[in-house]
Amino acid sequence: MNELASIVERLKALKLSGMAEAVSDIIKLPVQMRPSLEMALSKMLETEIRCRDDSRTTRLLKESKLRYQVLVEDITCSTARNFTREQLTSIADCGFVRRGENLLITGLTGCGKSYLACALGHQACTLGLKTLYLNMNRFVDVLKQSRLDGTFSQMLSRLDKNDLIVLDDFGLQKMDSDTRIALLTLLEERYEKKSMIIMSQLPLDKWYDYIAEATLADAIMDRLINSSHHLNLEGPSLRKRKNK
Repeated sequence: MNELASIVERLKALKLSGMAEAVSDIIKLPVQMRPSLEMALSKMLETEIRCRDDSRTTRLLKESKLRYQVLVEDITCSTARNFTREQLTSIADCGFVRRGENLLITGLTGCGKSYLACALGHQACTLGLKTLYLNMNRFVDVLKQSRLDGTFSQMLSRLDKNDLIVLDDFGLQKMDSDTRIALLTLLEERYEKKSMIIMSQLPLDKWYDYIAEATLADAIMDRLINSSHHLNLEGPSLRKRKNK
């Protein structure tokens, strides 16, 4: 085994797969075409960084459990949807996540709320932001299980470790006391530090009535409204259009 091939094996043993890939590419070149030491080192570092970024993104996407694997580039913008290209551009860099702001997306069923939220979740993962998708049914199940096994506080702590929580189907099932308290605790812990995207078929002015318990509703809505952007998607069902 020549010295370069030996270097490849040693880099792999050190789990520097990107550098190993770069050296392997260099070996395949004719000797007279191989880069200088400076250029070779630069290529090795660039490839290692890319591999680590790709690995991190793959891990974050797997952990996110996003409902749809969709890119921001796949989102349709139009006046008919009440969603412009400028609005998409303003949130596509996930700056609102880094600023600890929330995004509330409302609209009728099939208008693309979950699709848009998952595209933003995907983008957040590619930017190295830890993301988790939950619908309300799953959120309630997690709460109930944590109450049964006495891990309620630990469960809330695990959720709060995510830079972005995507909460879908808000308003589709009755909210009990545990759910209200858990949601308020999450919002309190994350206020102006971490972000949530909440999607609902209910218009925003109906959320207070949905939460129902006046004191908690005041507290929850105060934390939501004062740190949030609101998008109200319109237009015909995208599912029906897709089926046609």
